[in-house]
Amino acid sequence: MNRIKVLIVDDSAVVRQVVAGVLGADPRIEVMGAAADPLLAIEYMRRQWPDVIVLDLEMPKMDGLTFLRKIMTERPTPVIICSTLTEAGARVTIDALAAGAVAIIQKPKLGLKSFLSAASDDLTSAVLSAARANVAVLAGRRPPPLQPVAKLNADAVIAPLAAGTLIQTTERVVAIGTSTGGTQALEVVLAALPRTAPGIVVVQHMPEKFTAAFAERLNSVCRIAVVEAAHNMRVLPGQALIAPGGKHMLMRRSGAQYVVDVVDGPLVNRHRPSVDVLFRSVAKCAGPNATGIIMTGMGDDGAAGLLEMRTAGARTIAQDEASCVVYGMPKEAVKRGGVQHTVALDAIARAITAV
Repeated sequence: MNRIKVLIVDDSAVVRQVVAGVLGADPRIEVMGAAADPLLAIEYMRRQWPDVIVLDLEMPKMDGLTFLRKIMTERPTPVIICSTLTEAGARVTIDALAAGAVAIIQKPKLGLKSFLSAASDDLTSAVLSAARANVAVLAGRRPPPLQPVAKLNADAVIAPLAAGTLIQTTERVVAIGTSTGGTQALEVVLAALPRTAPGIVVVQHMPEKFTAAFAERLNSVCRIAVVEAAHNMRVLPGQALIAPGGKHMLMRRSGAQYVVDVVDGPLVNRHRPSVDVLFRSVAKCAGPNATGIIMTGMGDDGAAGLLEMRTAGARTIAQDEASCVVYGMPKEAVKRGGVQHTVALDAIARAITAV
């Protein structure tokens, strides 16, 4: 069995020691080295190229984001970001995901050693998932260029809607679920949508604290408004609601309107937010007025929910294998019979607006 070769790049000796110990304990993983900065990492990589890189972003000599962009330009490789739970850390991590990183490992400022030890299963799972990622599809991927248009924020989208129009336009809703590779894929899809797009609700597997920065980034590159969802927020045309990390998001009908509930709850399919939770709620309250879309990601979250949506009369779509970073969630949804149409990433926005 060929073990997964991992290179750890972090200026913290504690992080290097603990992460190396956790990963090295798994017989499927070989820690080939641990470097204190990107320049030392390059020396390791000249001798042997890793299968997966665990990368800090704040380091001396060369910052992690610059190093990541260099890797993705020269030789695309799965990269897992080790990021601090701070507002600034969240913003730069979202930039790293947009540049091609495939996953995030949270790194608190205090209690670092005990936290990383407790998160050993998550660390190992992240590496195993990253090793299967088709990062070649990320090389050179950028959302379609936008023509100069006046940018609308969420308030501007909500204000002009007359009550009579609301009853008609909120009938169509789109629910999207994704995980590994989804941050880049969502940017491609949402940036291509017109402001007349139907209301969209999204679950992207992402830790708490990072989804607000993710929504902010998407909002800056999209014609539609993109915001982190809050409890009892309305689902409106020209707007996408991103489920907050650490919370489940459900959709329900309130008279002629759709609204979201943002709630606590147990992990579902090892995730919170869970795609299944969202999809099942959409199946119940929207039925044939909904479109369900499952995109790149590891595991099977969303497969059962998408089947429920299809059974309820919704149109269902899966991203195709060739354009997925990880063809896990879509594959499982196809296997269970929940998918009507399989399309390439670049065609998903057209599929959303086709009806």
